[in-house]
Amino acid sequence: MSAAPDSPPAYSYLGPVGTFTWEALRQVPEAEGAVWRSVANVGEAFDDVMTGRSVAAMIAIENSVEGGVSATQDALATIPGLRIIGEFLVPVNFVLVARPGTRIEDVRVVSAHPVAYAQCRRFLESAMPSHGHIPAASNVAAAAGLLESALAEAAVAPPGITDHHDLEVLAESIGDNPNAVTRFVLVSRTLGLPERTGADKTSVIVELPDNAPGRLLEMLEQFATRGVNMSLIESRPIGDALGRYRFVIDLDGHVRDERVADALLGLKRFSPNVMFLGSYPRADQQQIEVVSQYGDDVFTDARDWLRGIVNGEPPA
Repeated sequence: MSAAPDSPPAYSYLGPVGTFTWEALRQVPEAEGAVWRSVANVGEAFDDVMTGRSVAAMIAIENSVEGGVSATQDALATIPGLRIIGEFLVPVNFVLVARPGTRIEDVRVVSAHPVAYAQCRRFLESAMPSHGHIPAASNVAAAAGLLESALAEAAVAPPGITDHHDLEVLAESIGDNPNAVTRFVLVSRTLGLPERTGADKTSVIVELPDNAPGRLLEMLEQFATRGVNMSLIESRPIGDALGRYRFVIDLDGHVRDERVADALLGLKRFSPNVMFLGSYPRADQQQIEVVSQYGDDVFTDARDWLRGIVNGEPPA
């Protein structure tokens, strides 16, 4: 059921308050004054968007250490009608927290979201070589769970968790990579395209027509021959048979850029299934450098040249 017409818009995020997803949503100006819906997983967030309970959902899609978030990529590939309308970056680090009075020597079991646990494994294995791990639904849920049960003595959580829960920090900056960053995307059913800024990204999901030799190369040539750089390419199993994969691809540029549009046309002719996920401003605002031979005017001139030939116009 969609929200009432006079009610404020709602945004969904992986909660509860204090998660990295919550931090990402705080970067969205339109979300200020809106209703924030805390959800337990990606599926619930997307369901909110598809049913109209929320106008958009903030979802983690890529981590600089762990790579793509498979649950998000698979959901985007199987739920039609979703569009990415923005991306946001959040630096990722962690603290080890426990109930007041707990010492690190007392810790036998650690609660942590699986991705967070993987990013802190070096510290955890060094400080607590024989510890056990209980997976949690989110980084904040891991910490909050310490106050609800005694199954774990400590939890891996985001910095600032003690602002929301009565816990003590046993260790700070426990992430294995101090430069880790998670990329989030704001997903909506909005079909309108954000205006191009010159610092844009386009996301697509592509399937190969078959497993014939060279098919992957043919797909990549759609971009290479038009000067379109890929900032991400990851494979995910389609699921209908062994050896069948789809590719999640991020391109530098906007669909309104001639080189990107031409590449997508070539891709559509080549692939039996292309999903356009959106063109949106890059979070880092880095301007895309385009070689002169792939500028918009080059594609426009080539199209005008061909049109003149077809129409029988004398050469200029």
